[in-house]
Amino acid sequence: MPLLTVRNLRTRFATDRGTVNAVNGVSFDLEEGEILGLVGESGSGKSVTALSIMRLVPDPPGRVTADAMTLDGTDLLRLSETEVREFRGARMAMVFQDPMRSLNPVLTIGRQLTEVLRRHQKIDGMAARTRAIELLEMVGIPSAEKRLTAYPHQFSGGMRQRVMIAIALSCNPRLLIADEATTALDVTIQAQIIDLVKRLTRERGTSVIWISHDLGVVAGLCDRVNVMYAGNIVESGPIRELFHRPSHGYTLGLMRSTPRIDGQGPRRLTPIEGMPPNLIDPNPLCPFLPRCRVSVGDCRVRPPVRRDFDGGHWAACLADLAPPGPPR
Repeated sequence: MPLLTVRNLRTRFATDRGTVNAVNGVSFDLEEGEILGLVGESGSGKSVTALSIMRLVPDPPGRVTADAMTLDGTDLLRLSETEVREFRGARMAMVFQDPMRSLNPVLTIGRQLTEVLRRHQKIDGMAARTRAIELLEMVGIPSAEKRLTAYPHQFSGGMRQRVMIAIALSCNPRLLIADEATTALDVTIQAQIIDLVKRLTRERGTSVIWISHDLGVVAGLCDRVNVMYAGNIVESGPIRELFHRPSHGYTLGLMRSTPRIDGQGPRRLTPIEGMPPNLIDPNPLCPFLPRCRVSVGDCRVRPPVRRDFDGGHWAACLADLAPPGPPR
């Protein structure tokens, strides 16, 4: 049984101009100990999907519905506000994109760590302080005991992100959602954070949803990837399978616009031209059609259908893009 099950998740926002369909029928499973990537450009629905799972979408103006959204057998949509506050942090946690805005600038790192521990694990101050030191050491922060009295502005960007990961993991959640957790970091710190997440997943069995627009980071970290566009998952599959044989025009466009170092020589990057679709008035056919370089005649007369390939790989696309041969 999957740890997380999401079926037909829809998140809408009421605005003066109309209803924004930010997430439009998303379905997927997440196994225990698995790292799942959510990729796509800004506005594709990645972060709103995560916030919907965490029950952090404000209502109003947002409205979240789903046929099923369960974590470890618990129906997340049926939890009361009081119950979901206890569930967050203890059973599921989230690392946000900008740690400087997520951490409270007027509270010490130690206060912010121990607050979570005392709230969810009901331990006294001394035990919480000891546990906070262990967490900072676990995520690789030197002189952990001394850093408890430091404030967020006294840490580098990479260190702040490590603190956010420590807070998220403080109560041993079953699910960790990381939203663009390495976007603002240089490549060296990115590599360290990725190695940290891999190690913690391996040691603790934590399941991870890793949200990113960086295909290189996703390729080095994730077991499986969902490609999102206009609030929909348009392609999904094991990481090697999907990267070797992209089968949706949008996935192919993302890869052609990403630099690679394993090619035979210089390759011109091909940008995805045009603008993301209007989510108030979505295209009833394929939402990527106006920007697609590989569309076929059928794309202009009927909506895409899901096509299944080997190994759990599928794509909602009418163009035949998958080359023969096993993944590398």
